[in-house]
Amino acid sequence: MLHRPEVDLSISDGPLSRDATDALARLGNLALRDHSMESVLQAVADLVKQVLPGEIEASISLLVNDKATTTVYTGQLALDLDESQYGRGYGPCLHAASTGELVEIADARVEDRWPDYGQAAWQRGSGSSLSVPLPVQEQVAGALNIYARKPYAFDEEARSAAVRFAPYAGVAVGNMYAYQGAREMAENLQIALESRAVIDQAKGILMERHKLTADQAFQALAAVSMRRNRKVREIAETLVRTGEFRVDGPAAG
Repeated sequence: MLHRPEVDLSISDGPLSRDATDALARLGNLALRDHSMESVLQAVADLVKQVLPGEIEASISLLVNDKATTTVYTGQLALDLDESQYGRGYGPCLHAASTGELVEIADARVEDRWPDYGQAAWQRGSGSSLSVPLPVQEQVAGALNIYARKPYAFDEEARSAAVRFAPYAGVAVGNMYAYQGAREMAENLQIALESRAVIDQAKGILMERHKLTADQAFQALAAVSMRRNRKVREIAETLVRTGEFRVDGPAAG
């Protein structure tokens, strides 16, 4: 299971422009139950592009079971640079997602933490970037990535705005994975209940037919399951459906 690091959003108390304040208010008024995870994340990325100064593109990366994907993006530059990092297995967005640390590349031309990525980013048209970790949960990590055309594009106000957008994306992702987890749990519970019901039916047939105890009937099912390399539920379903109980080939009883 992915260990979710603490997310440091300690610079989030700085001043915001009126546009950023209005955008955050719009996100705050979204009824999450009426929107998909992707639509909320796209709204976050689009609003980030609208309100942050400079010519930027934004994306949101998710890291699930060590596999990174770009869920939404505002332009090809953001997608290309995300995927450039995935191909390398390192870079600012992956570092932000996996460590919970905000990562800024002030000038891609002289970036020394990931120099080959920095040169690739500059060649593709990004002079600086900001990757903000998403506060999500243990099963998934993520980052809001902002790519600017020019070096030194982010001042304190831009950083403050960026980290305030990230929790809205984090809530959307967290809600979706919580919902999926609950649905899978419910489906697994239903399967377990159905399996138990058919196995109990099969045990009852064997108990009546061969005067066995409940434990002996289950052991008989388990023995056939092991011999035939099939699940106990499958053996029970065959018995309930056909009345046949094959031990070593021919039908028993």
